[in-house]
Amino acid sequence: MKATAMQRIPQTGYFTFGKVELTLPQKYFMNLAALISGGVDSAVAVHLLCEQGYKPDLFYIRIGMDTDDGLSCTAEEDIELATATARKYGLKLEVVDLQQEYWDRVVAYTIDKVRQGFTPNPDVMCNKLIKFGCFEEKAGHAYDRIATGHYASTCEREGKVWLATAKDPVKDQTDFLAQIDYLQVSRLLFPLGGLMKQEVRETALAARLPSARRKDSQGICFLGKINYNDFIRRFLGERPGAIVELESGREIGTHKGFWFHTIGQRKGLGLSGGPWFVVDKDPEKNLLFVSRGYDTVHQYGRKFRLTDFHFITENPWPEAGEQEICFKIRHTDQFLPGVIRPAGTGYEVESPHLIQGIAPGQFGVIYDREARLCIGSGEIRRCPG
Repeated sequence: MKATAMQRIPQTGYFTFGKVELTLPQKYFMNLAALISGGVDSAVAVHLLCEQGYKPDLFYIRIGMDTDDGLSCTAEEDIELATATARKYGLKLEVVDLQQEYWDRVVAYTIDKVRQGFTPNPDVMCNKLIKFGCFEEKAGHAYDRIATGHYASTCEREGKVWLATAKDPVKDQTDFLAQIDYLQVSRLLFPLGGLMKQEVRETALAARLPSARRKDSQGICFLGKINYNDFIRRFLGERPGAIVELESGREIGTHKGFWFHTIGQRKGLGLSGGPWFVVDKDPEKNLLFVSRGYDTVHQYGRKFRLTDFHFITENPWPEAGEQEICFKIRHTDQFLPGVIRPAGTGYEVESPHLIQGIAPGQFGVIYDREARLCIGSGEIRRCPG
C-alpha cells in the first residue's frame, strides 16, 4: 500500500508523512505540538494533522524585537493569522516569547561572524538554537512529537532516524536544518515532505485557510522587512575602504565596509564596466577584491574545507577515506556531486564541477550520493594554497 502525502495505515496504526519512510506507532502521536508562523506552509501542516483526526497544540515563536523601533519585526499579522487557523480547527494557540534568547544567541553569532569577515547563516542557527532548542526547553519537552511546516522529511535506517530531503527540490529546506542534533530530528514531523509547493498552496485554498493567499516570506527570519545592510550598519556602522581588482591590484572604487559584502556578490558594488564579482576580502585592511567578467576563474573553485563538522544522526563513514556525496554551499534547488575526505580535524569537499561563490562562514551541507539523506554540515573555509 503506497502512502500519500499524509496517510493513515489502518492495519498497523502507523503513519507515513509524504516521502517519509519513518513510520511510528500511533500512540506516539497522541500528544502533538505544531509550530505555526502565520504563513501558508505551517497552516497546511496543521490542516493535514487535523485531517487525520489529531488536535495539536499550536505554538507561535516570537523572536522579533518589537521594543526596538529601529529593528522591529512586527508579529501582529502573523499572530492574527495563526489565531484564525487555531480557531478554525478548535485548537489551542500559545505565543512563546524567545526574543531575548534569539538576540543573545543568534544575532550575537551573526554579528560576530560578519565582523570577522565571514558570511554567516542565521537561519541555520535559529533552527538549531531557538525553534528546536529554546522552544524545547520552554514547551516542546512536554510533547511526544513536534510538527513544522518545513519542506523536509525523515526516514529510518537500521533503527535510527535520519533527516531526509523533501519531494520539492526547489523548496527543500534540509540545508536550513543541517545543524540540528539527533534528539531534535527524532522528535520532528514534516507533513509537507511529500508535497510540491503548488500542492500546498492548492490545499490551503481548498481548505480556505486564513493564510491561503499570503505571499511566502523572504530573507533572514528575524529581519522581516528590514534591509540586511541596515541591520549590519546598526551594529557595525560604516568603514570606507578600497575595492581592488584582484588581477592587477588596482584600486577601482570604494565600499562602506567589507561586512556589507559576500563572496560571489555581483550587485550593489557601484562599479561600471562589469559585471564585477566579489572574490575575496581582507578584514584586517578592510579591502574588497573583485574580478570582472561572468567567466572569470576567480569566482569559481572546485574544493573547500569544512570545520567543526556536525553529524546529525551519526558518521556514516566510520572508516577513513574518500566518499561520494552530494552537497550544497547555499540555499538552492541543486545538489552538487562531489567527494568528501578527512582533512586534518575537518573535511575537504571536492567537486568535478566549478563551484561559484564559495563563501567562508556559510555552511557546507553534506548529503549521501543520492541526495536523499542529509548527513550534516560544517562551516566553510577555503582550502590552503
